Amino acid sequence: MLHVDFRTLILPVGIVRMLEVVLTCICFALTASAGVPNNGQSHWAWCMFCWCFCCFTTLLILVLEFTNLHTKVLISWEDFTMAFAMLSTLMMFTISIVYPTFFACSSCSKQIGASTVSWLCFGLYAAEVWLFYKKPGETSGFLTTVPGLLKILETFVSCIIFMSLSPGEYNRFPGMKWCVAVYSICFIFSLLIILLTIAKLLHVFPFSFDKAVITFNILAVAMYATAVVIWPLYAFDKNPRPNACNHCSWDDLVVVAFMTVINLLVYIGDMAYSVKIVFFTHHEQSG
Repeated sequence: MLHVDFRTLILPVGIVRMLEVVLTCICFALTASAGVPNNGQSHWAWCMFCWCFCCFTTLLILVLEFTNLHTKVLISWEDFTMAFAMLSTLMMFTISIVYPTFFACSSCSKQIGASTVSWLCFGLYAAEVWLFYKKPGETSGFLTTVPGLLKILETFVSCIIFMSLSPGEYNRFPGMKWCVAVYSICFIFSLLIILLTIAKLLHVFPFSFDKAVITFNILAVAMYATAVVIWPLYAFDKNPRPNACNHCSWDDLVVVAFMTVINLLVYIGDMAYSVKIVFFTHHEQSG
């Protein structure tokens, strides 16, 4: 028997989510009506994906909670909704900068409108995250802790790196191919940790999952440390910025280099915090 709960639509988080659905849909519609640009198509596709993904996933959450079907799903609903709100906040913040930078102009009314509404979407998703933390008893899942939030940030930064990669650039040198392999391997394992946590499958492992995560973080730090050195060494050696470059592929190489450093710092923070929790905090509590 299906039971609907109208209360989910009038709660603050329900109202925020309904506004998110409407505004992300407006961003998508304005951008689609403006047409596909001739340059920066990967950045345009990333922006369109973010608006579409956030719109339909937020709508799905609304429907599942309105029909109480969220109690039937075999995942940690708290972890899922919090992780999605955090990821959406990061997505909206990024594309609210990327889209107007690459595609807006003084006479581009649709692009300006989409950029403005996108900033409103960022504010709404940030407000949803704040509502999660404000509500007592709703922040006990792994993905609402510091290591969980860092895992979300790691995967998000990797997405920005992938958006900026050009096969024509990194296929020229084996060293750059190694960097792409580093980004891919670390992204897959970080995403796998998030999915296993949401699906409540951590108990099926015959070994300590926490220590396995620490091992992965140590390896990720070592791999990213090599990428921080190798990527700029091959990308910028005898390759100065072209004079006629206006958001060209050379700028994407800079974005990848910068985001590689950012993700290295995030993985270092994740490793340090995980080691502290597992080997110090747990030992003090057991002692």
